[in-house]
Amino acid sequence: MQSKTVFDQRRFFSVLRLNSTRKETCQVEEKNSLLNEHKNVFSTVDEDELKKLFDYNKGYIEFLNRAKTERLCCAEAIKLAKEKGFKPYQDGDSLEAGDRIYINIRDKALILYYIGSDDIEAGMNIIGAHIDSPRLDLKPDPLYEDNNLALFKTHYYGGIKKYQWVTLPLALYGTVALKNGETVKLAIGDKPEDPVFCVTDLLVHLAQKQMQKKATEVIEGEDLNILVGSIPVIDDDVKEAVKYNVLKKLQKDYGFTEADFESAEFEAVPAGEARNVGFDESLIGSYAQDDRVCAYASLKAILDMTKTPKRTACVILADKEEIGSVGSTGMNSRMFENQTAEICASLGAKDSGLSTRRTLKNSSCLSSDVTAGYDPNYAGAFDTTNSAYLGNGVALCKYGGSRGKSGSNDAHPEFLAKIRNLFDKEGVFFQLSDMGKVDLGGGGTIAYMLAAYGMDVVDCGTPVLSMHSPFEISSKADTYMTYKAYHCFLKEFKEA
Repeated sequence: MQSKTVFDQRRFFSVLRLNSTRKETCQVEEKNSLLNEHKNVFSTVDEDELKKLFDYNKGYIEFLNRAKTERLCCAEAIKLAKEKGFKPYQDGDSLEAGDRIYINIRDKALILYYIGSDDIEAGMNIIGAHIDSPRLDLKPDPLYEDNNLALFKTHYYGGIKKYQWVTLPLALYGTVALKNGETVKLAIGDKPEDPVFCVTDLLVHLAQKQMQKKATEVIEGEDLNILVGSIPVIDDDVKEAVKYNVLKKLQKDYGFTEADFESAEFEAVPAGEARNVGFDESLIGSYAQDDRVCAYASLKAILDMTKTPKRTACVILADKEEIGSVGSTGMNSRMFENQTAEICASLGAKDSGLSTRRTLKNSSCLSSDVTAGYDPNYAGAFDTTNSAYLGNGVALCKYGGSRGKSGSNDAHPEFLAKIRNLFDKEGVFFQLSDMGKVDLGGGGTIAYMLAAYGMDVVDCGTPVLSMHSPFEISSKADTYMTYKAYHCFLKEFKEA
């Protein structure tokens, strides 16, 4: 009897513990199903995925170092595309499923198509990024001399904090179109043996009045003049001897004169390479991660497709986004619409105009642009419950714009649900985010321009710290998840 009593007691407590464990398990499952808790990528993925993550970022850093301007970015993208079997498309070429083509638009924008097996009028899967970044452009007549110093006058491009661009080593990239039809390329400042250039600042000892100004006025736009030389030519008949000596060197080394600046394009960008950031090297610091981080992920996503997709895959690398997507290489032009019309015609459309409208209306798009990552140094600028956090994956932004969502696309919830389902299925870490607090500021992308065709569009990109600065910061976890998101979207997304 005593033995049976002991046995019954043990059984009772065993069943009690089992029921308790089951209850706790159910509570955890219920909690997980109810709460939306985002996990850090580094602490969650396995070793195999972690290796892929770091390998991907090695290629991304190399791309950043080779693509400092939109022209260089376009050239590098074409090089990588050719290595993967993509071929240049000429208007009128015949196309069929499985063809991989690219269209170079004035060396500043690029569109890639991977023709799918479905009728293109059923729609494409489109990813649209931009490859221009904030910088200093030279004015049309830039070179002048002032008290034994030669300088370039500049006009800044895009939204910058002007004070960040002083006492910063700069590299100079130029394209000079000569009257005889030749084109001269210039690149100085990024090789170890190259000289660099800079905009000077007022020494702190004399800056009492300057330091009382608002941040927007500390450095005026007209004062962003780049120092380029100080040695005069030895000639008493030359009034501006330092300027003349600079022109002599430009003529000798590159074959153009002062008058040729009138048909030239020069960009001054931060000199130096992209760097790993942090003791753990988990972050990347570099100029132009807005929007090269998304442009590279978009490009690699389509280049890594090995099987003909059902829906045609398309990647747009556009220019001029930072100044409103204007001009013939920006998304406000008809470049994408025109090229898609050519593609429809090459696929046998009887009425390429109508076919183009149907194709674009039935398409789905990720507008691939960066968003603001939460920065604890400036916590007051963010809504902590609606921010993108570094390390938590790619960010989906339902809307952008400013104040009352002005200039925003504002994605439809039905489309977002399909994207969420795809990302969950493919193991893509993602988060929903806002661009800071309401009424504090905001930002725009090319999303609304593509949505104008009637297609579904949502902003989807990498969270970045110090956006639009000369040294932006991204997490390697987020850059990789951005690529992973784009790759599965191009391969597998479908509206039905």
